[in-house]
Amino acid sequence: MPTYDYVCDACDHRFELFQSITEAAKKKCPECGRRKLRRLIGPGAAIVFKGSGFYKTDYRSESYQKAAKAESSGNGKKEATGDAKSSVGESKSAGSSAASAAS
Repeated sequence: MPTYDYVCDACDHRFELFQSITEAAKKKCPECGRRKLRRLIGPGAAIVFKGSGFYKTDYRSESYQKAAKAESSGNGKKEATGDAKSSVGESKSAGSSAASAAS
């Protein structure tokens, strides 16, 4: 449920109100009692998923997901070491080709 900012045009009273999205905007000022209340447009907030089924690890990087998959298959460190060696080899070959292109 979002928090809305309100201001009264009659007495300039400002406050926040925790309301349901489907609830209608308030019209009567709690301070002066006049019907000059208006809802302000706020910056909003990030969506936060809470409860069972939402985990902060669900959206990890691809390298993390690959390592986790390799670990769960039982080959854990062997595959991770092989991936690291191949990526080092690729970066060396890319560096040497870049050096030869520069000369």
